[in-house]
Amino acid sequence: MLVWEFVIAVLLLELTPGPNMAYLAALAIARGRVAALAGVLGVALGLLCHAVLSALGVGVLIAASPLLYEILRWAGVAFMLFLAWEGWRGAGDEVAAEQGLASAWQLLLRGFVTNVLNPKSILFFVAVVPGFIVEAGGAAARLALLGGIYVAIATSVHLAIILLAAQLRPWLLGGPRSLWVRRGLSVLLAGAALWLAWGTRR
Repeated sequence: MLVWEFVIAVLLLELTPGPNMAYLAALAIARGRVAALAGVLGVALGLLCHAVLSALGVGVLIAASPLLYEILRWAGVAFMLFLAWEGWRGAGDEVAAEQGLASAWQLLLRGFVTNVLNPKSILFFVAVVPGFIVEAGGAAARLALLGGIYVAIATSVHLAIILLAAQLRPWLLGGPRSLWVRRGLSVLLAGAALWLAWGTRR
């Protein structure tokens, strides 16, 4: 099993800007570190769900079905656009923005849905992960190990992102620029939705 090569591949994948990164950075800036931690946990659970589904063979079924794949892809795009619209609409409401319109549970659920509806994650487990398993026996256990490594690395990267974004939060949201920063974050989420639509097409 090519563990170190797999670690490098996952790092490169997670350091590439995408929907998860955009969502978590926007969440950390708009609502703070605690809210973003709930989002990180949700994304981690989504990654874990993909790993389990792939181990059970569901990932192969989705990858092989154009209809299922397109439903998943466009549902993800629609959800990201919904988050962008919600952020844009509430950008001027400073009280709601500071207190948070969503509970920790809702933010966790949004992080989960954001990742689950990203078909690139499933395709990674289906098309890339098996290539790092060179032994014939015990493939399921090795797939589970690689899935755990993937979730751990991705979560570490996501934590670093929200900590950096939270550090910038006081400066970004200070004074009259707050409205424009919040709306800029909404545009960032919309851009991530378009990236998802373009980057996952077949």
